[in-house]
Amino acid sequence: MDFRELVKVRRAVRNFEDRVVPMSLVKDIITDSCEAPSGSNRQPWSFIVITNKNVMKSISDESKKNILKEMEHNPSTSLSGYKAILKDPGFNVFYNAPCLVYIAGPKEVRSVAVDCALAASYFMLSAADRGLGTCWVDLGSAITDPALRTEIGLPEDHVIVGTIILGYPVEIPEKPPRNEPNILKIVP
Repeated sequence: MDFRELVKVRRAVRNFEDRVVPMSLVKDIITDSCEAPSGSNRQPWSFIVITNKNVMKSISDESKKNILKEMEHNPSTSLSGYKAILKDPGFNVFYNAPCLVYIAGPKEVRSVAVDCALAASYFMLSAADRGLGTCWVDLGSAITDPALRTEIGLPEDHVIVGTIILGYPVEIPEKPPRNEPNILKIVP
């Protein structure tokens, strides 16, 4: 499919078939995502792929606990709208997806957030091109437990930028309304 089609069919998918995504396919998508531009061509991204449901559940529980704790200290946080579902012990922030991919990079790289976000965009577009669904789930990035960070292979000096679930979609959601571009000014 051409690029214009691709950007229109890529949607946030939260309902997946109970079907494993072959690791070779995940690796191909990661390879595509490494074609993204980065500041000074540093390519600071690293990837963690998790397919173990028990580990994903532990991360989901850890993230929910930490976000709720943050809400206690800062009730006006933009995450406060998620309070009810985060308190639900049955809610999995990863929507029971068969695969979770973290995109992380070294904290000291000034452009790490932008660089990794660009790689995440390429990741999601590559997945959509292959008929897979993705969703960026920032609720799953609040991991502070050192043992859990070690278990998933997240270096101490790295920050998680992208938390993307991946799988075969049960359906592709309808396109939500989009705002017209907000061009502040064109300076001739």
